Amino acid sequence: MEISFQGKRALVTGAGKGIGREIAKKLVECGAETYALSKTKEGLDSLKSEVPSMHIVQADLADWDGSRKIIEQLGPIDLLVNNAGAAWNAPFMEVKKEELDFTFDINVKSIVNVSQVCAKGMIERGQGGSIVNMSSIASTKALQDHTCYSASKSAVDMLTKTMCLELGPHKIRVNCVNPTVVWTEMGKKGWSDPAKSGPLLARIPLNKFVELEDVVNATLFLLSDKSAMVNGTSMLLEGGLSCS
Repeated sequence: MEISFQGKRALVTGAGKGIGREIAKKLVECGAETYALSKTKEGLDSLKSEVPSMHIVQADLADWDGSRKIIEQLGPIDLLVNNAGAAWNAPFMEVKKEELDFTFDINVKSIVNVSQVCAKGMIERGQGGSIVNMSSIASTKALQDHTCYSASKSAVDMLTKTMCLELGPHKIRVNCVNPTVVWTEMGKKGWSDPAKSGPLLARIPLNKFVELEDVVNATLFLLSDKSAMVNGTSMLLEGGLSCS
C-alpha cells in the first residue's frame, strides 16, 4: 500500500529521538514538508544532518505559552503527531506531586495545547486534517510502578475521543496508537531484564515487543487517506496481549 503526503505539511512532537524521529523521517520520505519538534537541540541537529530537508523546531512543551507561540509561527499544519512523552516509574505510595505534574504537562496538556493551534488553522482553511496521539497499552492495562504514566495515557485515550467528536464536523480525524513496550533505547533500558520482561512477554501471543517500524507504519496509516473512515479509535499494537 503506497502512501503519499505530497503537498501536505506535518508536525511531529518529541521528534529528536526514538519513535518521533522515525515518524518524522518517514513523513519526509512520503513527500510531506515536515517539522520536527523537540526540547533537545542535540537530537534536532543530528536529525537535520541526517535529513537536510527537515525543518527543526526547538521548544519545551512543558511551557504552555512559550511553546504555543513557537507553534503558531510554523504556519499551516495538515498532519499532526503528538508523540512527545514523559515517563516516571515509581510505586504508587512514592509518587510525588512534581512527577505527576510533569507527566501530565507533557503527556496530556501538550496535546491539548499543540492540537488547539494546529486544529484552528485546519478549521479556518476548511480542508480538514489528521491528528495522531501517541498513547500506550498502559492506558488500559495496569502495570507495576506506572501510576503517573498509566493515568496520563488513559487521559490521552479519552482526550482523543473528545477531539474526534468535536473536530470531526470540520473534517479533522483524530486517532491514537497504543503500543505495548516499543524496542527503542528507552524500551530496552526499562525492559531488558528478563525477570521484568518475561512475565509480560508470556502474556503476548506473538511473544515479542513492538518494533519502531510497527509504530511508524500504524501512525502513517492513520494520518493518510487510506484510513478515511477511521476516527476516534485506539489502535492496539500489542501482539494480542488483550486476548490473554
